[in-house]
This record gives sequence, C-alpha cells and structure tokens, in this order.
Amino acid sequence: MIGKFILFIFISLLTAFAEEIPSSARSREIISRIEPELRNHVESEGFQYGTPIFIRIFKEEQLLEIWMKKDSLFYLFKQYPICDFSNTLGPKLAAGDCRSPEGFYYVPPRYLNPNSSYHLSINIGYPNLYDQVHHRTGSAIVIHGACVSIGCFAMGDSLIEEIYTIADAALRNGQQFFRVHIFPFQMTATNMELHRDLEWFDFWQNLKEGYDFFEQYRVPLDVIVQNGLYVFRR
Repeated sequence: MIGKFILFIFISLLTAFAEEIPSSARSREIISRIEPELRNHVESEGFQYGTPIFIRIFKEEQLLEIWMKKDSLFYLFKQYPICDFSNTLGPKLAAGDCRSPEGFYYVPPRYLNPNSSYHLSINIGYPNLYDQVHHRTGSAIVIHGACVSIGCFAMGDSLIEEIYTIADAALRNGQQFFRVHIFPFQMTATNMELHRDLEWFDFWQNLKEGYDFFEQYRVPLDVIVQNGLYVFRR
C-alpha cells in the first residue's frame, strides 16, 4: 500500500513539473480547423497522428522536412518549401547578421509560440551549447508564418499552420521535445566535394557525422559538445 502511495506521489510530481503546451485562441481555432483533414492525411501515409517527429532543414535546397516515428524508426512524412530565409551558407555568428543557423537544436513545448507576430512560430533554440562555446550571439530564431525573414525560416501562414499543428500534437501526445537539424545543403559526398573550398568546410564535416548517421539508421542521435565539436551518441 505504501509502495502504491509513493508511486502515486511520484507520478503526480512528474505531471506537476511537465511543461504545459502553450495555447491561444488563435492556435486553438487553427488546430480545430485543420486537424481533421491533417489527421486523415497523416494516417493515410501510414503514421499515427501525434507520433513523435523530427525536423530537418536544408538551406540551399530551401526545404523543411518533417519525419515521423513508426515503430522504432523515423520515416519522411512531407517536405515543405521554405518561403524566405537568409540563404547565406554557413552558421549564424552574431545578433543582427541576418544569417540563419546551422547545427543541431531541440524544441521543448515552451518554444511553441501561439501568439507570434508572424501568425504562429516555433523557436529552434538558437544559440545552443555549441553556438555559445563558439561565442555566437543572437536569439529568437524561429520557424514562422508570413513570407519575410531576417534570419528565421519563414514558411508562409498556411504551411506554418500545418507544421505547428503536427508539432503541437506530438508534444501533447507525450514527446518531451523534438529535434531540429539544420544543414547548409543535403550532405551527400557529391555536395561536400562541390563545397570543399568554402570556409566552413571543416564545420560541415562535423555536421555530416550526424547527417550520415540518420541517413543510415533513421534515428536522430543524442548530441553533446566536447572540445568545441559536436559529438554524437546512440
């Protein structure tokens, strides 16, 4: 009996400290409007609505991808064209440089903004620990609606409604956070060779380690920072 009581207290504490999913009248109206059709589309592609997600962004190709988990692996659900962003290759370095980041980020529930000035938005979590170690500055880099950007990833209102709703469903269904991996381009051997002479090639080789692992195993790795480099752990 005491054991059950302790378990009850433990579960209650976990619930109490779980992050609340942000919401607004705007986001609730949007989700209620598009969710039925979106749910049908997700399920027609063989996924469960609200399953964990993973996002990849490719700057040169101007694509945002949503991957969904099925069984223990992630499969591509959909590619979305990015409407506007700073398409300069290479990472964001400083506040006000109008560059878009590259690297490995994650989004907990509090990074969803249902009251965004750009319809809806999702903060990617820049600067991450790697950015901070390398003294990169700036903040509030988001995936948002509208079609204007000074470093963020602008998707247009209709696409951000779908992306936001998918993210909201995954978090409400128990995913504690989802990863956002941002690459300068699809990091194939051919593309790496084409960009070999650019100043960020060494940095991109480090990014390619994470890219290659996901391409092979369809599971995004845990990422830490050691000695100024991204280090990947299964």
